[in-house]
Amino acid sequence: MLSTDRIRNFSIVSHVDHGKSTLSDRVLELTGAVDPRFMREQYLDSMDIERERGITIKAQNVRVRWKDHVLHLIDTPGHVDFGYEVSRSLTACEGAVLLVDVSQGIQAQTLATSYQALEHDLEIIAVLNKIDLPAADPERCAAEIERVLGIDAASILRISAKTGEGVPELLDAIVSLVPPPGGDAKGPLRALIFDSSYDQYRGVVSSIRVMDGVLRSRARVKYMQAGTVQEVEEIGVRTPDPVTVEELGPGEVGYLIAGIKDVARARSGETVTDATRPASRPLTGYRDPKPMVFCGLYPIDGDELTELREALERLRLNDSSFTYEPESSGALGFGFRCGFLGLLHMDIVRERLEREFDLSLIATAPSVAYVAQLVDGREVHFDNPSEMPVAGALDHIDEPMLKTTLIVPSEFVGSVMDLCQTRRADLNRMEYLSPERVQLVYRIPLAEVVVDFFDQLKSRTKGYASLDYEPDGYQTANLVKVDLLINHLPVDAFSTVVHRLQADAYGRRMTEKLRELIPRQLFDVPIQAAIGGRVVARETVKAMRKDVIAKCYGGDVTRKRKLLEHQKEGKRKMKSIGRVEVPQEAFISALRLED
Repeated sequence: MLSTDRIRNFSIVSHVDHGKSTLSDRVLELTGAVDPRFMREQYLDSMDIERERGITIKAQNVRVRWKDHVLHLIDTPGHVDFGYEVSRSLTACEGAVLLVDVSQGIQAQTLATSYQALEHDLEIIAVLNKIDLPAADPERCAAEIERVLGIDAASILRISAKTGEGVPELLDAIVSLVPPPGGDAKGPLRALIFDSSYDQYRGVVSSIRVMDGVLRSRARVKYMQAGTVQEVEEIGVRTPDPVTVEELGPGEVGYLIAGIKDVARARSGETVTDATRPASRPLTGYRDPKPMVFCGLYPIDGDELTELREALERLRLNDSSFTYEPESSGALGFGFRCGFLGLLHMDIVRERLEREFDLSLIATAPSVAYVAQLVDGREVHFDNPSEMPVAGALDHIDEPMLKTTLIVPSEFVGSVMDLCQTRRADLNRMEYLSPERVQLVYRIPLAEVVVDFFDQLKSRTKGYASLDYEPDGYQTANLVKVDLLINHLPVDAFSTVVHRLQADAYGRRMTEKLRELIPRQLFDVPIQAAIGGRVVARETVKAMRKDVIAKCYGGDVTRKRKLLEHQKEGKRKMKSIGRVEVPQEAFISALRLED
């Protein structure tokens, strides 16, 4: 068992793409944790999708040795959708390395993660990264950090995670500045689970941080919230390869395998204690992240529904932050209504389902969770437009709001403010961080962000703006449901809830799109967008027409007229009984319009 004064637990936090994973690679190299022959970029990112997109999705931890100290490093995601992973990781640490890209300066996520670290009362070490870049301006960045976060500019370290310059000094600073963990080795065992993953051969593998007591191999442990007792099959540390150990003492970070097959019984935030000498009270856990964006996932081949259900169950073992429940659609058949933390999270889950489980899926347009206040005083929560109460029963609808922090170059402020105003946002605060960069704080409806807000923001600022957001309650809004009718029959997959001022434009856009996608029939097919009983947009797919008078070589005109009338009567009859089959390609293309 290690002495606590030789242990340092820290995580690396920053805005997305500021160099966390690269710095982790250099730490692994410098400390000799990985054989140089097997070293690769993004060593701790284990999923193919992380390596391809160049982003971290799951927090990873590793134990390394530096001089005569043991360092537990936790590499965290940078994207706002995976902020819950960051908050869980910070609970297992006493210090945080706040990484700032010297060519970009403070970004929105930099502020968010530094405030999270301060909430957890961590020692923050500010570091300027990428000083080898030609565009580096460390003096300006250091002054900005001092002004915004109150960290003395003289104490800010300067490194290049790519070349390794300054990284040994950073490791020395971690040893000297980050306090050693506390904890009583003789007290009852209390260990916090801060992450879980699923191994199909060994069951649930839990990442744990021991707070008090000693966790021993083959001991019987109790999961305090689940109330279950298990025997410890294996404990160990990641160096970064798993290495089994006999015991973990206070302040140590490692992994625990106890033969659990259901992740719900070993959730993040669970406290593990000794079954024979249990602790009196559990550690403070985590709030479960609430889904913010919802969409329907349907298999293109209806026979794959069982495979989709099993895939969702298995994926949820590794990522407990998304939800799913069965739903059916008249147009798409049976599928699942899934809830996600954001659009990137939704995209990642859908791609993992298609890639890891070989499924072909249709995802409906993303929507958010609304609260309908009814005339009789009841409150109804719904995230699927088809579940919206009828207009006569509605008093009003409340929609979820976000507090968004935008950091933009001063030359693009006008363009960004114009974008936010068209998305029904209210400006709360505007502050110049430096003559070149402005911080804007807006309150904006979540529904306006989930469609293409981030893409628009990046295109209007040439990619230089950054965005962070957090939930900010609900607000009453004038919302309506727009239904799409094909041949006078509503198609529930295309229904959506939008603000009344945007309903006509949405209806026109969808009807025009569907007119191009739906194949011609033997009769005219009307495509209508309607709010209740009022049609706000209409397009028509013109009928295919057979030339029935081609065989007439002259003669009496009444014969031609008779044939045309007969054709017209046949089309009228066909229209009254005909059904329009919307091809799967049309659904995929039309719903992609809202991506």
